[in-house]
Amino acid sequence: MSDVFQALAHPVRRAVLKRLRAGPLSAGALAEAFPVSKPTMSRHFAALKDAGLIRAEKTGTTIRYRLNVTVADEALAMVMELLGRADTGQPEALGDGSPSRSLPLPLTPSSKAGE
Repeated sequence: MSDVFQALAHPVRRAVLKRLRAGPLSAGALAEAFPVSKPTMSRHFAALKDAGLIRAEKTGTTIRYRLNVTVADEALAMVMELLGRADTGQPEALGDGSPSRSLPLPLTPSSKAGE
């Protein structure tokens, strides 16, 4: 599963996955949407394929990519589990019986420490 998170670490790869949520797209159509070279896009596609997040379908000289929803769902489930959210959407209890604590919110100009 670490290869999935490694693939998701790059913003271009996450953007490719967002585009593929609407349905399959050709490699060319995807590549045109990003300001990077075709070899760079090819490496991004390879990382996503290696992680199992997308599938490639070749028809003649055209490669169409499709989102592999199963792997994406598994990754999302793992993240939700790590964050302590079960199917109920509620935080799980800590081992000491108390509810899990959320991380502190970042300070905003109107809520600076000491005010």
